[in-house]
Amino acid sequence: MIVAVCLTCKSNVEESITENKDTYESLVGVFKYPNENLPKISVHRGGKGLVNYPENCLETLEFVDSKINAIYEIDVAKTSDNKLVLMHDNTLERTTTGQGVLEKQTFNALQDYFLKDDFGNVTAFKIPLFKAVLQWAKAHQVILTIDIKKSVALGDVIDVIREVKAESISIIITYDVDAAKAAHALAPDLLLSVSARNEQEWQWMLDSDIPLDRMLAFTGTRLSDVSLYKSIHDKGVLCMLGTLGNLDKQAETKGDALYHKWQAMGIDIIATDRPFEVANAIKLSKE
Repeated sequence: MIVAVCLTCKSNVEESITENKDTYESLVGVFKYPNENLPKISVHRGGKGLVNYPENCLETLEFVDSKINAIYEIDVAKTSDNKLVLMHDNTLERTTTGQGVLEKQTFNALQDYFLKDDFGNVTAFKIPLFKAVLQWAKAHQVILTIDIKKSVALGDVIDVIREVKAESISIIITYDVDAAKAAHALAPDLLLSVSARNEQEWQWMLDSDIPLDRMLAFTGTRLSDVSLYKSIHDKGVLCMLGTLGNLDKQAETKGDALYHKWQAMGIDIIATDRPFEVANAIKLSKE
């Protein structure tokens, strides 16, 4: 979640926009309604529930990307020596062989640990640097949605995106209108995932100074009335639904055809913990 904004890279924004204008416009073109060719699956935490493939792991991104067309949600945290890494939890026990609080350890210390999958299996994979993941995503034209943890300043994340010149594959996740405004003020060229779980939140976004072509609307983890999706589409903005959690469980119990039903309601991108099942249901597996 974005709670702090660093203004140090603000002076570089105009120069960077000019240099990379074509890549920004390319990303905006992909994430504009309607577009049948955009990726229709967002993989939560880069891949969860996969045997021998941990969440927020570069090797997991590579594995999933070899199977399906998708975008990937990742979590960015910070070490004690100010290195940005991928990690969801504040502590290490659940997803690594380490112990303690992540932000109290150096990146080099973290390299002594191995990542674990969701079933507790220890893998040979290590906690990756955010920069390395950006470099891989840019090289393979894989789009990332970036969830920024509380200990991380937005400006630090933007700095790394600028360094790698990864603007064309980076979407910043925000959770409320104030965070979205702060992110847009600092990086007006970047696409934002904005919260639009109901008509009121959507109206707040419409009343902000954020251009509509810089928005991807996250409509929450519960189904809304189709009128909300229509209102968002009427402004040329795409709708993302988080099926991760209860809706994924519904589909697992009642059948994966539900994903197709939700898509027909007006959902453009399904954010899920079951990417392969969704891909199969809506026929998006890579040949």
